[in-house]
Amino acid sequence: MKSSDSSLVPPAATPAAVTMTAGWRDYLALTKPRVISLLLFTTLTSMYIGAAGRHPVTLLLFVAITIGGYMIAGAANTINMIIDRDIDLRMARTAQRPIVTSTVSRRDAVIFTIGLTLISNYLLQHYGGTLCAVLADSGLLFYVVIYTLLLKRRTWHNIVIGGAAGCFPSLVGWAAAEHSLSPLAWTLFAIVFFWTPVHFWALALLLKEDYASANIPMLPVVKGERQTVIQIAIYMVLTIVISLLPAMLHYTGLTYLVSAVVLNVFLVYYTVGLVKVIERKQALWLFKYSMIYLALLFLMMAIDRCH
Repeated sequence: MKSSDSSLVPPAATPAAVTMTAGWRDYLALTKPRVISLLLFTTLTSMYIGAAGRHPVTLLLFVAITIGGYMIAGAANTINMIIDRDIDLRMARTAQRPIVTSTVSRRDAVIFTIGLTLISNYLLQHYGGTLCAVLADSGLLFYVVIYTLLLKRRTWHNIVIGGAAGCFPSLVGWAAAEHSLSPLAWTLFAIVFFWTPVHFWALALLLKEDYASANIPMLPVVKGERQTVIQIAIYMVLTIVISLLPAMLHYTGLTYLVSAVVLNVFLVYYTVGLVKVIERKQALWLFKYSMIYLALLFLMMAIDRCH
């Protein structure tokens, strides 16, 4: 595949020799807002999918879960940055992160994490219920312990197993509305689980050199680009099958079925394009579309279930 585009991966930098004063933007950067946005969207749409129009999702609940959900995910991402400072230093894409540059000290980052976790737990438990808060904490622990500490530096299976952390937000949203979990809630979990390798390995193809320089055993680094594309295609098929289950099991109606079919057609199109020609442009298209795919899939299911 063609070499990385310098516009997407900035040049690496060394940590600042003197600690600078951190501003609110630095603390916001610790939470990885762009990463959280899609996870938060699945959380909120899952609330409506769970409620299914039987009872309204109040504005207060919506705001509380939005803030609480963002904070718990932000806490997980901040812990990830604290643990992975040495890795981030060696990767051009992450070399400007606040902890790497010492703009935010590790001590301050830990305090920030504790504050986020405590506030998020109050909001999620008080407004969403105990199950909602427990699931959110489980997602944080899974991301930090299973993915970051145990898998990320050891095996290319890191994103398959560890990626399950990104599935918890759908359960959190459902539990906030229903205070229990149904088979459809676990189907939402499964959709995100099988979608994650398609999404992340497309990104890993774009950042292969970066991961290699940091000695992170992502699939393209360990097994090569062709094997990565084969795995993407396998998980694409699994994603399509799981995405159609809600309609096949009559949890959703025609609106969702038609939407899912159309979205899956484009998913096949971009994946096949990458299978035919393994190059940066194709990987980038698949990566971008995968985000649109998941967001629209959850949105259309929420619309279908609520109308």
